[in-house]
Amino acid sequence: MSGLDNIGTALPRRTARQPGGMPPPRSLPPSLAGNPALPYPQIGQELAELRVQIPGVHGCVLGGVDGLMITHNLQTDIDPSDLAALAATTYGLGRQVGLRLGQGDFQQSTVRNALGYLSVYAVSAQALLAVVGGDTINVARLHLHAPQVAERLAVLLDGVTPTSRQR
Repeated sequence: MSGLDNIGTALPRRTARQPGGMPPPRSLPPSLAGNPALPYPQIGQELAELRVQIPGVHGCVLGGVDGLMITHNLQTDIDPSDLAALAATTYGLGRQVGLRLGQGDFQQSTVRNALGYLSVYAVSAQALLAVVGGDTINVARLHLHAPQVAERLAVLLDGVTPTSRQR
């Protein structure tokens, strides 16, 4: 490509950003995945209550911002580890949008597809709640209840010392 359009006019080019235009990248906190100190029964209860409160929820995954699955209650053929990774990807994109637009920290993102929804909610600096629902789910109702569940999950995770995972 020559950098000219079809009538010979020079096309505009992006210029390099000046240093300091972007904040420095943050390192990820240690992972909670596989931590035996987590209150798994209480976490499971919160995830189950969300499924009961919102018809159309196929299941939830509590995952780390690092993309590792902590626990889940999916009752579909969806791989919970894949969903945890998708939630972390969604978080990463939402976090960058918030940074670039000066809108603050990531809170929530929803993806609507032809046959359903994926909503990802911030739980803490280390964890995300991913909710998979069918196309009949009441998304407004989900957005009312899921943040409250995320807050209760944050309380359950507060004070749990992360494990350092070796790769």
